[in-house]
Amino acid sequence: MSSNQFIIFEELSGRSGNLGVITLNRQNALNAINHQMIIDMNKQLMEWETADQIKAVVIHPAEGRAFCAGGDIRNAYEKAKDPNLSQFFRDEYLLNTRIHHYAKPYIAFLDGITMGGGVGISIHGSHRVATEKLTFAMPETGIGFFPDVGATYFLPRLPFKMGFYLGLTSARISYNDCIAIGIANHCVASDSYAKLIHAIADAALFENPKAKISEVVDQFAVSYPPSKLLEHKEEIESCFSKTTIEEIIQALKNIGNEWCLQTVETLRTKSPTSLKVTLNALLKGSKLSFDECMRMEYRLTCHFLQGKEFFEGIRAVVIDKDQKPQWNPSQLKDVKEKEVEQYFAPLEKELN
Repeated sequence: MSSNQFIIFEELSGRSGNLGVITLNRQNALNAINHQMIIDMNKQLMEWETADQIKAVVIHPAEGRAFCAGGDIRNAYEKAKDPNLSQFFRDEYLLNTRIHHYAKPYIAFLDGITMGGGVGISIHGSHRVATEKLTFAMPETGIGFFPDVGATYFLPRLPFKMGFYLGLTSARISYNDCIAIGIANHCVASDSYAKLIHAIADAALFENPKAKISEVVDQFAVSYPPSKLLEHKEEIESCFSKTTIEEIIQALKNIGNEWCLQTVETLRTKSPTSLKVTLNALLKGSKLSFDECMRMEYRLTCHFLQGKEFFEGIRAVVIDKDQKPQWNPSQLKDVKEKEVEQYFAPLEKELN
């Protein structure tokens, strides 16, 4: 099978067909996906989708700390002035779209850190299998960007306004939180992967293959503790139902408990521009189809690439690591509605 050193494609023989197996193998960078990995994965998925011998696809990480910690934003920073930088995001979003519409079962084994671009290559599949090692986040507002890779579609559809909370605060949540709100739909032990994948390979998937795979995965299910995130569902649903960042912050202040006040402080560390664009995108995305969301996200991305906020965020968090981004504007009140709407303006070359 074709592969490069960072992403490996194999076929595992099974009953009534083989499994296509994708292994993310860049653990020294927490499996951050680069452009070539995206291109190779898109090509392989396209081939497997029409291959008679392939009955399902599994994606998992090589042994390490992460499933996939995101896209290779360090490389994006180094290519900040490259007019072709948007092609990385175009190809990434087309990959996300392919996974969302994939005709065969697509099972993601979320064993470790799963953030940003890693969410985009997992959550849109038919099965998201969490282990006790899963840590989830959409950290984009902390780097002057917005939750992309299809997040404007799936975040607004999470219960109790959880998606708005996660998208705006960049909060990290655990595996049991992910299961409780539907980010993951199965929970197994990390060390059960080898047995699980062979059980899937051994399953006959002639009728309703996605339901059959769910039955197989459930045989490996383990119990998990109650979600701590759900302890705050009333505050989250009440406050993050507001339609402006200022109203959200005021609602949190009005409740005034320790958790709400800490959330206010967290929001104050994020890019004011990112917060306003993100909230607007999530509100719009709640009424759009998946493909419409991806088209919107590509517009947003291209406009962010023309500015400085995203690159300043990467500098502060990834390059210099001083954790002191100089946002411009630095205050919510200075981010005007007209400026926010410009991020949503149509492009000469839209995502198709």
